[in-house]
Amino acid sequence: MHSLPGVVAVGYINEAIDEGNPLRTLETLLLPTANISDVDPAHAQHYQDVLYHAKSQKLGDSESVSKVLWLDEIQQAVDDANVDEDRAKQWVTLVVDVNQCLEGKKSSDILSVLKSSTSNANDIIPECADKYYDALVKAKELKSERVSSDGSWLKLNLHKKYDYYYNTDSKESSWVTPESCLYKESWLTGKEIEAFWKGYKQRKEYMHRRQTFIDNTDSIVKIQSWFRMATARKSYLSRLQYFRDHNNEIVKIQSLLRANKARDDYKTLVGSENPPLTVIRKFVYLLDQSDLDFQEELEVARLREEVVTKIRANQQLEKDLNLMDIKIGLLVKNRITLEDVISHSKKLNKKKGGEMEILNNTDNQGIKSLSKERRKTLETYQQLFYLLQTNPLYLAKLIFQMPQNKSTKFMDTVIFTLYNYASNQREEYLLLKLFKTALEEEIKSKVDQVQDIVTGNPTVIKMVVSFNRGARGQNTLRQLLAPVVKEIIDDKSLIINTNPVEVYKAWVNQLETQTGEASKLPYDVTTEQALTYPEVKNKLEASIENLRRVTDKVLNSIISSLDLLPYGLRYIAKVLKNSIHEKFPDATEDELLKIVGNLLYYRYMNPAIVAPDGFDIIDMTAGGQINSDQRRNLGSVAKVLQHAASNKLFEGENEHLSSMNNYLSETYQEFRKYFKEACNVPEPEEKFNMDKYTDLVTVSKPVIYISIEEIISTHSLLLEHQDAIAPEKNDLLSELLGSLGEVPTVESFLGEGAVDPNDPNKANTLSQLSKTEISLVLTSKYDIEDGEAIDSRSLMIKTKKLIIDVIRNQPGNTLTEILETPATAQQEVDHATDMVSRAMIDSRTPEEMKHSQSMIEDAQLPLEQKKRKIQRNLRTLEQTGHVSSENKYQDILNEIAKDIRNQRIYRKLRKAELAKLQQTLNALNKKAAFYEEQINYYDTYIKTCLDNLKRKNTRRSIKLDGKGEPKGAKRAKPVKYTAAKLHEKGVLLDIDDLQTNQFKNVTFDIIATEDVGIFDVRSKFLGVEMEKVQLNIQDLLQMQYEGVAVMKMFDKVKVNVNLLIYLLNKKFYGK
Repeated sequence: MHSLPGVVAVGYINEAIDEGNPLRTLETLLLPTANISDVDPAHAQHYQDVLYHAKSQKLGDSESVSKVLWLDEIQQAVDDANVDEDRAKQWVTLVVDVNQCLEGKKSSDILSVLKSSTSNANDIIPECADKYYDALVKAKELKSERVSSDGSWLKLNLHKKYDYYYNTDSKESSWVTPESCLYKESWLTGKEIEAFWKGYKQRKEYMHRRQTFIDNTDSIVKIQSWFRMATARKSYLSRLQYFRDHNNEIVKIQSLLRANKARDDYKTLVGSENPPLTVIRKFVYLLDQSDLDFQEELEVARLREEVVTKIRANQQLEKDLNLMDIKIGLLVKNRITLEDVISHSKKLNKKKGGEMEILNNTDNQGIKSLSKERRKTLETYQQLFYLLQTNPLYLAKLIFQMPQNKSTKFMDTVIFTLYNYASNQREEYLLLKLFKTALEEEIKSKVDQVQDIVTGNPTVIKMVVSFNRGARGQNTLRQLLAPVVKEIIDDKSLIINTNPVEVYKAWVNQLETQTGEASKLPYDVTTEQALTYPEVKNKLEASIENLRRVTDKVLNSIISSLDLLPYGLRYIAKVLKNSIHEKFPDATEDELLKIVGNLLYYRYMNPAIVAPDGFDIIDMTAGGQINSDQRRNLGSVAKVLQHAASNKLFEGENEHLSSMNNYLSETYQEFRKYFKEACNVPEPEEKFNMDKYTDLVTVSKPVIYISIEEIISTHSLLLEHQDAIAPEKNDLLSELLGSLGEVPTVESFLGEGAVDPNDPNKANTLSQLSKTEISLVLTSKYDIEDGEAIDSRSLMIKTKKLIIDVIRNQPGNTLTEILETPATAQQEVDHATDMVSRAMIDSRTPEEMKHSQSMIEDAQLPLEQKKRKIQRNLRTLEQTGHVSSENKYQDILNEIAKDIRNQRIYRKLRKAELAKLQQTLNALNKKAAFYEEQINYYDTYIKTCLDNLKRKNTRRSIKLDGKGEPKGAKRAKPVKYTAAKLHEKGVLLDIDDLQTNQFKNVTFDIIATEDVGIFDVRSKFLGVEMEKVQLNIQDLLQMQYEGVAVMKMFDKVKVNVNLLIYLLNKKFYGK
């Protein structure tokens, strides 16, 4: 602990240090109470500097508790300053003595001067005294020559922070820079002097050491070898043990490095404009086809065939069921006999039971039974349909050459069949190219005004909508609309009727039906008159409120589901918008988006909202149907959305709905953004990653399933319009049609023996056989030729396959290097082994996936022969401009790299297609099951009709004589009313040209006929029969549904429809 006087002294010293006054600091250091020893007043300035620096360091130390210097720290600083003073004096002595010795040329004194002035005299080597002197003299002379004027002050820097000054003339020293300080630059400094004698010492030691090494070289080498060996062994064993201790980590690191290398190589393959051969070689194995590839291809082909067949079968079932609906409806109205309905029902059951199997049996009839000549014809048809499929211009022109009714049927059958209903990516891509080409052609040639697209019925737009509402697009519409449409249908309390006249008539009908008495209200009113009734207004306002609420739900479902909209439909919307804008550059953005809305909403979605049962949007049970109120609700919603999509307000006859105009404008803005975003889609080439060369690298060839009737029909149409679609004689289509010749009949197509000439039902048999579906494996005309006729694209494909075989077995940095370097015997053996493996795989390859015979023959060539053939092919390709020897044939390597990339993408797409086909097939099977359920329902209905018919005949007590002929039947009693009585009941309203008081002279006999629901009405005047008319209860109900309140009988008798129905129900049906 410090005494109290000592603490006071410490305070004084720290205050003096802070003041920066050396004399004041010296006074405090000399205080007796401070007890600081060895204080020399001559060193006051240096004490101040050292103490100030020590205190500054303490203040800067964040860990220091105290910010002042204590006595022990002060004493240490004073001691350090005294040591600095001694070192400075020693330095001055060395510099002065050496330089004076050199000036006095006292070479004999140099050794004693150096020893007496240095801190370590042992460093001075006596043997080097002369060399010390000579070197110092020479250095001083060089330094003196550079000095023009010389002073008397010497400067020494201690610790890189304190400067010490000494005057050689006055022997004065100072720690502060003197005034008018001129340095003695001709003298050598202490550092320069020490450097000389230390350098000589080290050099001498080095030379001595070097000589020792030279004298003992052999021993040194042995020692070094042993040491290196020991060190290396120790390092190796240590490293080996480290690897053993971290084996798992090392494996992971190696895997990571290999993966990174492979990833970098693949990035090079994918991203580099010119990937090197060394990288391509690493990935050519991806082009190999595995058993899984073949299995997936076969499964895709099987599912595709099944989907196409099921689509066609369902379409036929749907047509037959629709016809059955009509027939049953007519039966209800007694327009046809029950026997006609039973006959059609049997036809449906045959299809359901599989008797229509002949239509799809391609084993006994079709491709496998064709003769050699027929196969040649079939090959030409395969080339023809490949050309039509891949060159959309032909079909686009053909569509517009036919009448619209004929082109519609052609589109619904042949065109969608040709593209397999877009059952895979390739065919969807090609179908979209056809839609695009045809739409651009139609707009170019047939659209004169922007609105023609909206007001007309464009052929291509119909085709696009039909396709996207078909089997592939049906799920989309269901996901888009089913939940909200079902909610509207299930809401039994929802009533939307925005027609004031209908609301009025429904109100009147309700009153009369409930009371059985004629109302005092008029039957025929205008919209304005109907709106004068409060009941009508209230019902209308409630309907409008409900309409706005449910329309919002449907709109939100549509707007939020843009991603569900089929890509093909969005792409055609984009093409439509761009094509219209190109032809009509002055068209505004709003006009263009309205046209897009006409396609996306009005044509695609609107019908599905109005009739969800007709588009499989909702599941209907057999015999179930949407009632009139539900259908009117949906129709009202669709009407509002249609007005909003076209930005059309309620005006004129819809003036009573003008309160919704603000809502329409707001909805249009939502639709506008939706339509604009819907057009923001990539081109098909980017979406499907396809181009004109895709077919040349895929595993399997495209297959379509088409009936003989469709083949013959297409052939006939092409010949009929050949001049318009292929006017040039050298056109490939003209060449193929020339090869086919005249249009064959079904019998000639199948060949002799297909039909028994003596068959009395030959025409019917041929009609059935014409529907036989056959599979056509589509091929390009140039894909099956050999020899010199091969075009450059096919040559490119063959050359790539040969190059792939070569680079697998022969290494090299460039293709040129490989082709010019002879193959070794081992490389030939390896290549032969690979080709044997290839042949085994090819033997398991399905027939439709095998390569052409020429490619198989090329694969069997030895390595050197393949290389020579590659060189010949490359020279040919260079002449056609496909490759260049200047870049070492990098172009063909780029094509191989592209094939590798596409193969990987193709495998991913194929898996996606398998899933999509399975999903589509499941949906089609559900639809087929529904149709079969409906057939069963119709069967039950018809059996009930038959049972009722039997019971009716029994009730009428038909008597038979011995021969079984009917003697007569008991008829229902007629109902007789006078006109006056019917007028009193409100049924009869008026009789032209007859006064009311004469109504008692007119009588009406109403008689139920044998036909259910049909009544004969006979009129008599004063007992004389005048006229007879027939009433159909179904016609009366239809009139009531349509709001017809008054009808005429006998062209002069006006009757109330509602009360007449009431009367008939009461008298004849007991209702």
